[in-house]
Amino acid sequence: MDKKYCIMDMDGTLVDSMRYWDRLSPEYLISRGINEDTDELMERIKTMTMPEACAVLKQTFDLPETPQEIADELGEVMRGHYEKDIPLKEGVREYLEKLRSEGVTLCVVTSTAPPLVKVCLERLGIWNLFSFIMSCEEVGRGKDYPDAFLEAARRLGARPDEIAVFEDAFTAVRTAKEAGFYAVAVYEPFSGKWEETLEIADEVILDWREA
Repeated sequence: MDKKYCIMDMDGTLVDSMRYWDRLSPEYLISRGINEDTDELMERIKTMTMPEACAVLKQTFDLPETPQEIADELGEVMRGHYEKDIPLKEGVREYLEKLRSEGVTLCVVTSTAPPLVKVCLERLGIWNLFSFIMSCEEVGRGKDYPDAFLEAARRLGARPDEIAVFEDAFTAVRTAKEAGFYAVAVYEPFSGKWEETLEIADEVILDWREA
């Protein structure tokens, strides 16, 4: 990777949080008496913003709560994890510090709500390594659309082909690639579709400690 600008995803890429997200919505639905197979739906909403995902949950299962009420409840559960027990992936800090020492400009673009991002990255001590932290909520659409990546490129003052995007989710890797970015796929067992991701990524990281 020889780019001077990098856009980093957070969940599943920098931090080991996907195991919590993976069971969050299914457990919420079970608490509402809904025990259907939701694997396909969970894959579809994985790269959406929280408001988008909660709107889909409400519509699909005719939930009585508003999308905002659903988002607030799920957000509080995740806040507890971000505040206490979600760790950095091994080797992440060293890799980021190496890039910074080489003059690379770093930012984060994530589907997670800004308050949760801040509490997580500050606790883990890497908040200050990034020029800015951006949530997809700021552009109103998740990573199945290129809007967030393109807005980050604008803020970085660089063209997509000058920027590496690090992502674990197939949909996000595909979106970045199709928008002209250099797409780096980071292995995350909870993200799925790894074989498909390998076919389109420009570069692959299986383990940050070996990157």
